[in-house]
Amino acid sequence: MPTPALLPRDPNSPDEARTPLRLPPRCTPISLLGVDYVHQKTADGGDLYLTHFGAPFWRQLQPENWYAPDWFEAKRERLEGTSTVYRILTRNIGGKAIQLVVKWSRVGEIVPLDTLTINKFIHAEFNSPFEEFSLLMELRKGDVGPPGIRIRTQKPMAIYVPRERLHDWQTGRVEDKIRAKVARHPGIEIDMLRQYVVLFGWIKGLDAVETADYFGLEDKPREEFLARTTSLAMHELWHKGFRVVDMKAQHIILRPNLEWGLLRERNGQPAYALVDYELLERTPEHEQAVRSANRRLYLTHMARRFEAPATSPIPAHLRATNLLGVDYVFGRAESTGGCLWVVGHDPDLFNYFLPERWRRTPKRKLSSRNQVFYTRTKDNINLVWKVSRLGDPPWPTNPEADQAAVQAHGFNSPFEEFAFALELSRTGVRTVYPRAIYMTGRQRQPSVKAADDRRFASLAHLRTPEGEPVLQQDYDYITIWGFWNGPDELLAEDERRSYHAVNARQAFANHKISQNLLDDLMKLKAQRLARCGFVDLNPKPDHLLISFDAEESVVLATDGKPQARLCNFELIRRLPAPNPVSTAS
Repeated sequence: MPTPALLPRDPNSPDEARTPLRLPPRCTPISLLGVDYVHQKTADGGDLYLTHFGAPFWRQLQPENWYAPDWFEAKRERLEGTSTVYRILTRNIGGKAIQLVVKWSRVGEIVPLDTLTINKFIHAEFNSPFEEFSLLMELRKGDVGPPGIRIRTQKPMAIYVPRERLHDWQTGRVEDKIRAKVARHPGIEIDMLRQYVVLFGWIKGLDAVETADYFGLEDKPREEFLARTTSLAMHELWHKGFRVVDMKAQHIILRPNLEWGLLRERNGQPAYALVDYELLERTPEHEQAVRSANRRLYLTHMARRFEAPATSPIPAHLRATNLLGVDYVFGRAESTGGCLWVVGHDPDLFNYFLPERWRRTPKRKLSSRNQVFYTRTKDNINLVWKVSRLGDPPWPTNPEADQAAVQAHGFNSPFEEFAFALELSRTGVRTVYPRAIYMTGRQRQPSVKAADDRRFASLAHLRTPEGEPVLQQDYDYITIWGFWNGPDELLAEDERRSYHAVNARQAFANHKISQNLLDDLMKLKAQRLARCGFVDLNPKPDHLLISFDAEESVVLATDGKPQARLCNFELIRRLPAPNPVSTAS
């Protein structure tokens, strides 16, 4: 009997080693969700993100060398599956052509699962392309679980984003799901209407179903073979900290041969590779471990975000900038085409605020009137995000507000809110922490124009490092704030000492503070603002947060009164400087 074929011993996964590459021309190295890319603008106006696997083949991966209509339609081979996926050979460039698997991302679509799987994975969603590559690279690295288990996969080569956008009906996505996501998150349309094409290297072999056909298996032997093969892949994948929500036998690639059977590992198990990663996710245990590690790293970096910039150069895709006296790290949100400003000097904090980390996570509405939400991000970070009312007509419903002054002033821009919050914090007024500002990637509908355009005119001098206006009427802005649960420095040392906060209106309604104390806190806040040269044109008790410790005791300030922390800055105004008093000589 012929000796079964064995895979060569490969404990160090040499294909993962990163050797210095000769970068293609006019490219920008960027890092997204832990994956390094080379970003290129393509000849057709699209965007190409090359991994370290794809960078050596950047010429073959240019869209005109595989996606040109005459070439693609003639050379493509449709592959089995519920998604749009093809196998194609690129044009021969410099004596080299490569086999690709070309797949259109289904982010935002309803996951077509059977009833049993839906009940088990009720919140299953397709990964975004950048999340898919991030998880796949982590799986390939194999740091988790037994070192003797190695999960082979396709090589993630590149993500291609064509220039043109689609209409809703062209996406194949369900209209009510699109509406629900749009209502949940401004700017989500950019994900819905943008095409994302993920490119993988081709793996030789047959999937498990084709392998069963190849060996002529039928009935019970066929069922047992497919069950064993699928169970093996799921078992080993779980040990490496991952799972696939809709694992199918078609996702498992084998190397069959009529002479010696299946190609096998040295332990005798069938050698296989996994394909299809749009529903790849970490196991709950591994996800919790990763989130905890990310959170610890975040808290450490956040506590030092204003320290002097590091001597090492900032990554090429990010830029340091200063707006209205506040230092930011600026960059593009590549998944949406939007812009992101992260407060401070630390570029390592940038990825925590990319929209895909917080935009689709479960949230709780914090305001009955405005779009203000609490969420716990994919990195286990507590955040509050607010849709800026910049450009909205200023009509406060609070009877305590100075109506004329409010209309004369208008809503602050996000950058004014952050500048005022940080200045007040430095001068003795406790505030929540401003984290980041996100400008959505998709333009508003032409019919949606700013009713109050004064800020766009008065702050027109503010520019991005790329020279574009910081404030643009065609886009929405979202401010991202720390969810107040204690000082950054305290949490970085020991999370167990965290606080929780209740706004002053709720604290009074829940009999935690008296009416007299509520009135005192409001007066004290107004006095402190005035001493710092500011006034709140719309003073409301729910703009003040009162902290409670783990024993549900009110956290007190040095004056014996509850620590009250300001959490709304959209109608904070700087007081005019007093006129100097002249004296006759």
